Amino acid sequence: VPVDGSHWLSMREVLDVLGQKGHEVVVVAPEVSLHIKPSKNFMMKMYSVPYTKEEMEKDYKAFFHVAFEEGSFFQRFFKILEGVKRIGKFGVSSCEHLLQNKVLIRYLEESRF
Repeated sequence: VPVDGSHWLSMREVLDVLGQKGHEVVVVAPEVSLHIKPSKNFMMKMYSVPYTKEEMEKDYKAFFHVAFEEGSFFQRFFKILEGVKRIGKFGVSSCEHLLQNKVLIRYLEESRF
């Protein structure tokens, strides 16, 4: 179950190699993500989430934009803190919707994921 961003970019290479060597690789991911995409080297099981890619991209861009803004340390610190909270909500919501997806959870249990 990957986390979008640099975690996924590092994991993707490992999963591709495992798939090429004949291992069965299943990736469980939200339907909305920035970097998690299907590959011929692994199967994807996706689940819906209550936000759009546009909303996610907007909050991520705003978060990274703050790093280049001028202002006092405290002004930037609190803006960054708010950005971390907004971005963190995507992860929390994604986890909640994964755990509430009874069909996917049943599949994972039956396949001994």
